[in-house]
Amino acid sequence: EGKVRRCSGEFACPYQQVEHLKHFVSRRAFDIEGLGEKQIEFFFQDPDLPVRTPADIFTLAERDAAEPVKKLRNKEGFGEISVRNLFAAIESRRVIGLDRFIFALGIRHVGETTAKVMARAFGSWAAFEAAAFRVAKGDLEAREEMDAIDQVGDTVIEAVGRYFSEEHNLAAVEKLVARLTIVDAEKPKADTA
Repeated sequence: EGKVRRCSGEFACPYQQVEHLKHFVSRRAFDIEGLGEKQIEFFFQDPDLPVRTPADIFTLAERDAAEPVKKLRNKEGFGEISVRNLFAAIESRRVIGLDRFIFALGIRHVGETTAKVMARAFGSWAAFEAAAFRVAKGDLEAREEMDAIDQVGDTVIEAVGRYFSEEHNLAAVEKLVARLTIVDAEKPKADTA
C-alpha cells in the first residue's frame, strides 16, 4: 500500500507518449484549438500522418501538403474548413512564453506554478536548458542554484534532472525547439530602494 509503479520511459513509452501529447496541447500548455484528446489519439494511431512527439504537431501541415493522396481532409471527421482551422491554430502556437513551454514539456512535479517560477528565475530557454543539463549531469552547483529558487526543492530538481538525462526526451525537445519561438520570461525586478 502506498507504492506506485511508474513507467520511466517518458516519450519512449507509447502510453506515456499519448498522455504527454494530451498534456502538451491542453489549455494551460499550448492550448491548440481543435486538437484535443480524441484528435491526439487519432493522430497517434494514424499511419499516414502520425503524431508521436510534440514536434510532429508542427509538421502536420507540411506533411499533409507533401502527400496529396494522404490529405487529412479526406479522412473521416475532417473536412476542408476543419483542416484549415486546425492548421491555422497550430501555426498560431509557434510562438509561446517560456513558462507555458516548460509546463507543456510535462516534466513530472513541474506544474503550472513551478513552471512560471522557473521561467522567471532563468529568463530564457537557453538558461533553463543549460541549468537542466547541468543538473542532469550531477553538477552540485547547478542543483544549489536551482534549489535557491523559491518553491523549487529536491523533488522538482530530481525530476528535471531525470527528464533531461533521457536521450529520447532530449531528442523530442530538440526537434520541438527548432520549430518554435520561445519568448523569454520577464525577470523579477530587483529592489532599488
